[in-house]
Amino acid sequence: MTLPSLKIGSVEVKSRVMLAPMAGITDVVLRQLIRKYSKNCLLTTEMISSEALMQKKGGEILEYKENEYPLAFQISGHKPFMMAKAAKMLSDRASIIDINMGCPVNKVVKGGDGSALMKTPELAADIVKAVKDATELPVSVKFRLGYTADTKNYMEFAKLMQDAGADAMTIHCRTRSQMYGGKADWSALSDIKKEISVPVFANGDIISPETAKECIETSNVDGVAVARGVLGHPDLIYRIEHYFETGKIIDSVDIKTRIELIKEHLNEEIKLRGELGGIRFTRKFYPFYIRGVHGAPALRHALVTEDSYDKIINILDSING
Repeated sequence: MTLPSLKIGSVEVKSRVMLAPMAGITDVVLRQLIRKYSKNCLLTTEMISSEALMQKKGGEILEYKENEYPLAFQISGHKPFMMAKAAKMLSDRASIIDINMGCPVNKVVKGGDGSALMKTPELAADIVKAVKDATELPVSVKFRLGYTADTKNYMEFAKLMQDAGADAMTIHCRTRSQMYGGKADWSALSDIKKEISVPVFANGDIISPETAKECIETSNVDGVAVARGVLGHPDLIYRIEHYFETGKIIDSVDIKTRIELIKEHLNEEIKLRGELGGIRFTRKFYPFYIRGVHGAPALRHALVTEDSYDKIINILDSING
């Protein structure tokens, strides 16, 4: 299943696997861990609010390193002029500007951002046009199958995004009302490439090389966007790429290596956020790294309630699988 590189606008992407953006997750630290393994995948930042960016906010979200390219910066908002300004501000550091039209969380949707834009497709198109006019970079859009099961408008929405100038799109194969529950419907996209000429990535429930292959075969799209599957397994994207290139499955890293990875994750978050901030930020990742080890529930409780760096390292060192 060897897949050639593809072009997103003027940017050549050598991998058909990309990291999907996740708020509070895909920061520079996690992206660096993924880049240790995958040298070619398209990485994406966390969602950056255009309004926050205008207020000179963003902090750690805006951090990046030179080895991350190709790197998409994802922006959110519902005001075309403000999204255009945000795109312009980020153009000197991004490979691609990605527009979030898929986030389902209430606080985002209530403000008219994220997947709420699927209810206002003409406004969504105006945002894409405004961003395209503001930057010479390629522009991609991430959205869902629809707002509800009864209002699945992804095909019409995709056409509108392409007509507005989108150079690529990622479609999460759930509706907004599903949030992250239920099963992603990859088959819904099976005919989308008959209508859409720009690269299309499918997102949702891609947790292994096998599911990635099944997703592409079912959806007929150009590539896959991996989200929660990378949690605790920063080597996953590389393993999917290897499978696409060779047809061979390689095992995920062993528990000893995973423990070293979580230590690295913790240490880098501390460098980024300070000791206490880094320790508390990293808590969300422990359950994924230690999943399946003996005594995981007790270990997880100890790790997510501990503020002492030395004690955390001692707990991690006690894990032997």
